[in-house]
Amino acid sequence: MREPELQQSPKAIELLLDPAAETAIRAEWEALAAHGLSSLAAHTSASNRPHITLVARLGLPKVDPRVLADIPSFPITLGAPLLFGTGERRVMARSIVPTAELLALRTAVRSAVGTGDDAPHTAPGEWMPHVALARRLRVTDLAEALDLIGGDIRAHAHAVRHWDPTTSLITTLAELRPRRASAR
Repeated sequence: MREPELQQSPKAIELLLDPAAETAIRAEWEALAAHGLSSLAAHTSASNRPHITLVARLGLPKVDPRVLADIPSFPITLGAPLLFGTGERRVMARSIVPTAELLALRTAVRSAVGTGDDAPHTAPGEWMPHVALARRLRVTDLAEALDLIGGDIRAHAHAVRHWDPTTSLITTLAELRPRRASAR
């Protein structure tokens, strides 16, 4: 008799947002929860922070933090809500307006981890940057949920972390610093 396969969660490299943007997203999580809607506010693990997943896979190698050492912070716009999935329940997320800086960061991370069996939402050609708001929102609750989401959120890239759900280990790979003003 064959042993059943254990379902594993992929490891991930994630981009965190500045504290003000994180507070704004958490306020949207709380607003959804306060109205009895699906929300990431219910997930109280220390690893649960607003983030943009750059790459996720089961066999994700360790990244040398020196690869990300010179990447400065950059602006990010969290835009209109979008839905992922099919059926009666969906993931609702904030869209991210892709910028050259975000795409360069993702390229650097993907180069550092090499090729592999990426989770579908981070695979080349399928990645759509986003920040999740709710994981199992009923389609029938969509109009009410959208009324609770504000306008665009202006943010800055803050840090890059590695998250291993099997060990609950979170490793900061880089703290992104503002660009230094050039000497004139």
